[in-house]
Amino acid sequence: MLITIPDLLDPQTLARCRSRLAAATWIDGRATAGPISATVKNNRQLDPTGRDAVEIGAEILAALHRDPTFLSATLPLRILPPMFNAYGPGESFGIHVDNAVRNAPSDPTRIRADVSATVFLSDPDDYEGGELTIETPFGAQSVKLPAGHAVVYPSTSLHEVAPVRSGERIASFFWIQSMIRDEGERTLLFDLDQTIQDLRLRDGEGDPHAVRLSFVYHNLVRRWAET
Repeated sequence: MLITIPDLLDPQTLARCRSRLAAATWIDGRATAGPISATVKNNRQLDPTGRDAVEIGAEILAALHRDPTFLSATLPLRILPPMFNAYGPGESFGIHVDNAVRNAPSDPTRIRADVSATVFLSDPDDYEGGELTIETPFGAQSVKLPAGHAVVYPSTSLHEVAPVRSGERIASFFWIQSMIRDEGERTLLFDLDQTIQDLRLRDGEGDPHAVRLSFVYHNLVRRWAET
């Protein structure tokens, strides 16, 4: 399930993040890559333990917890602190799969990476190339979203960032361990939740069909959730 989330970051938050990132110091992105990914990774990252990464990441985490689409699509149990990367001309990240188990640089707690997320911090007009391409059961999907928008997709997916031809692509990326481990179950729950929300908007909070479907939804979560 590949879900785009428009306007995850409001204009004020986005402006603050972009201003700090413009003045930040970047390091070789291979410092946080696994041994296989390092062979195809050519970008720059913020030091994940540095003040800029920690404080900007906290703003993104706060936005995630306010966003109903993100919460519905991922049903998060744990979210790894956001990290940040930059791609300039000639830089790219070849096709790879994310590690199954991740941990924060300053925290020994490990999470299972069920869902991968990218928050775009550069506008599409700021750079040429740099598309995030994700392999899905329905073919490869190319994603290049406005600044402040996000995409979430299964961490089991092969994906890549195409070479940037000009300009600079800056984004945040991170992983989520979902309460619902199975991707198919998460997809069913997301579709069911969206249907419930549509009914509530159309027919009001007390709509009996929405109430009945909510009963089904919450009992499925109760059956499937890991906490």
